[in-house]
Amino acid sequence: MTQQRAVAELGVLIYPGAQLAAVHGLTDLFAVAQRIAAEHGSAQLPRLRVSHWQTENDEAPLRVFDSEAGPAGKLVALLIPPSLAGFDEEQASQGLMDWLRAQHAGGTVLGGVCVGSILLAESGLLDGRSATTHWTSAKSFAARYPKIKLNADKPIVDDGDLITTAGLMAWSELGLRLVDRLLGPSIATRTAQFLVIEHSDSASQCGSNFAPILGHGDAAILKVQHWLQSSGAVDVSLGAMAERAGLEERTFLRRFRAATGLKPTEYCQHLRVGKAREMLEFTNGTIDHIAWTVGYQDPSAFRATFKKITGLAPSDYRARFGVSPPGVSRPQ
Repeated sequence: MTQQRAVAELGVLIYPGAQLAAVHGLTDLFAVAQRIAAEHGSAQLPRLRVSHWQTENDEAPLRVFDSEAGPAGKLVALLIPPSLAGFDEEQASQGLMDWLRAQHAGGTVLGGVCVGSILLAESGLLDGRSATTHWTSAKSFAARYPKIKLNADKPIVDDGDLITTAGLMAWSELGLRLVDRLLGPSIATRTAQFLVIEHSDSASQCGSNFAPILGHGDAAILKVQHWLQSSGAVDVSLGAMAERAGLEERTFLRRFRAATGLKPTEYCQHLRVGKAREMLEFTNGTIDHIAWTVGYQDPSAFRATFKKITGLAPSDYRARFGVSPPGVSRPQ
């Protein structure tokens, strides 16, 4: 029987003055991430559902858009976009503040961008917590909310259940942070690459995803790189790589290192570890099986290589970055 994928609903708040470009940009970002995740066909990955919630006057927000039909569940996260016009006290209506507090109490992660962070501060949820805000409002923010530990020099403060960002365009980083949590850092990175936006993925804490040098101009070496990428560098030898390049082994070694900055063995290790990272993030395969799948006959050699490149043992990497069902937190 086919396992039914969990659904993770992400809400985006529309309040008076909210930047609509951010609202629709976040919606598109999650759609791209969902498409990339679907390519893996993994039942481990939740399906992203996006809804818009609009607030007017003193009323609690109402759902005005839903990317899926059917009954909705609890919001996994609610994102509050910025406002180009800045903060207005009328934006922080009692109905909205009560609704934000209720969502948070129910387990929803709240994320604010610029003015969105101010709205979270107005709700009182940030009292005693760390947060950031736009540099132009840092002084007034600190004076108005003395109970908040302001880190205005940080572009994003991820405090687990409350995330604040500083820049007007930081909505993309906030969106990617949620993709990272729900679908894993590899999919977050691929989403950023597709949209051509910067992303400081959480996996960078243990070695960034391998980005091979491809613009070196050596056609013979590039041919080998493409072959290694397509094969996952599984069961390859120096002789096979040199033959693929049409070069004598010593010449191949010299040109490969000059073009890529790595020895062929190091290059293959990075490719294999990159594949292993994806498998650890969103499959339940044993570490020994993953080691064998990516080309290591000796699991202990795989563990040593993985830790050398990432700084973490495979089991620790899975514990930190493996996809958890919505509502189940990962170790920070």
